[in-house]
Amino acid sequence: MKLLSVFNEPQKLKVHFDDSAGTHKLVTRLEGILQTARPRPVIILCVGTDRSTGDSLGPLIGTQLMRLSLPQLYIMGTLEQPVHATNLTENLEYINNSFVNPFIIAIDACLGKLDSVGHITLAEGPLKPGAGVNKDLPAVGEVHLTGIVNVGGFMEYMVLQNTRLSLVWKMAESISNVISRAYIKTKCS
Repeated sequence: MKLLSVFNEPQKLKVHFDDSAGTHKLVTRLEGILQTARPRPVIILCVGTDRSTGDSLGPLIGTQLMRLSLPQLYIMGTLEQPVHATNLTENLEYINNSFVNPFIIAIDACLGKLDSVGHITLAEGPLKPGAGVNKDLPAVGEVHLTGIVNVGGFMEYMVLQNTRLSLVWKMAESISNVISRAYIKTKCS
């Protein structure tokens, strides 16, 4: 019989994007994760497409992080070069052929319950992109960040298409800020 323990369960942190105390917790947790990833190359894999408002969270984050030019932080998935369902496998092959033992942090938008919209989750383990819209894509990352951009449960494609850009933009800014602060703290320690 397997005993369940808090120490054996994957760590998951969920906070609202405009909760400054909560985002500080995200920075601290991500900083710890990045410390353990040393000296492996860190890849931020931002999944999504610029063709759907709700699903543009990943490419917006990738674009914002690229503009920061953080040294030795590799970003894949931007508005100009998105990583999405049709090229995810190809991008994973590129990562595995270009980096030795990469540490991948996957990022994607997701749908959730009404009271969870606007929340960011940071969790250990791989991300299963496309699960909310019934796509069978490979799981990616050792850690993942998701942004709950709208309510799920019915007509997911339509919901993603009709998600408010202002919410997605604010969440992208918040997540980009969390990643950059954690990364800079890790590099400076």
